[in-house]
Amino acid sequence: MIQIDKTKPVLVTGATGYVAGVLMKKLLSEGLTVHAPIRNPEDKEKTRYLDTLVDNYPGNIRYFKADLLQNGSYDEAMQGCELVFHTASPFVLNVKDAQKDLVDPALKGTQNVLTSVNKTSSVKKVILTSSVAAIYGDNKDIQQAKNGVLTEEDWNTSSSLKHQPYSYSKTVAEKEAWKIHDEQKRWRLVVINPSFVLGAGINPNATSESYHMFRQIFDGSMKGGAPDFRLGMVDVRDVAEAHFQAGFNPDAEGRHIVSAETSGFMGIVDILNVKYKGQYPFPQKTVPKFMVWLLAPLVGFKRKMIKNNIGYSFAADNSKSVNQLGIRYRPLKDTIMEFFEYLVSHQS
Repeated sequence: MIQIDKTKPVLVTGATGYVAGVLMKKLLSEGLTVHAPIRNPEDKEKTRYLDTLVDNYPGNIRYFKADLLQNGSYDEAMQGCELVFHTASPFVLNVKDAQKDLVDPALKGTQNVLTSVNKTSSVKKVILTSSVAAIYGDNKDIQQAKNGVLTEEDWNTSSSLKHQPYSYSKTVAEKEAWKIHDEQKRWRLVVINPSFVLGAGINPNATSESYHMFRQIFDGSMKGGAPDFRLGMVDVRDVAEAHFQAGFNPDAEGRHIVSAETSGFMGIVDILNVKYKGQYPFPQKTVPKFMVWLLAPLVGFKRKMIKNNIGYSFAADNSKSVNQLGIRYRPLKDTIMEFFEYLVSHQS
């Protein structure tokens, strides 16, 4: 059992990010002091949504200057912290240089944060934001899982720098975290593996891939039809709650799949059509796989990714997050409707 003293500060890397912002809201609402190492603490435009949280909740934020790729960058911010949430890692699907844009920040960032943890005697526990992308690479892979359902025992073995590089970055970063953890005995590592995260963040103008992909459903990008690409999906508030519980539940350990339901683009459209049918250029049909395969290079996707994902479903066992972290998942239909109305209301 590891008890965390809530009177001590906690550290959150990537505090201005999507999931991190909602986690910050939860921590501040609990009255905690949060150390937030960010690239430029003097940039008030970058911190304004976090600063608004401080104005509305009993907790407090202390900003520190830090960079994922700079050795020792987190040493100062970590002083006095018993609990570290490492959420900082890029989520970008189309990149020019996968090593530089995805793998280096994910892997070297994890190494730098955990090197600081090893140097900071007060730290008792680290919560790492990983992904189900570290558990599987393509939907086709799930057919090889036991009973066709992913569990925390599974690892992504099919991704690489050239195929599904985002998933590869999450895999190598999490494996490195476990390696560093296993070489010491002072602090415990707990990992959160969310599926595709949806829902309102604290910044309505965020550049999150979740925002971008969801907007495509109603901005006309898919009015000709949507691909049959199915994902596990989860509300960002449930992901934040899982992080919080992993941090403060003294018995939390290991990996945790955090995923509510499986859906595709047309499943999302079905939910939105109940209230908004005919009011937005939602896709009206599923595009045949061969057509998506043909057009893939024109829209920045590799044909191998289309081949190994379109038409295959997603299935994962979330029972550990329910039983050990106490997560009670919000219905996907509620998340979809609330997220849609949030994004529409904040359109510029």
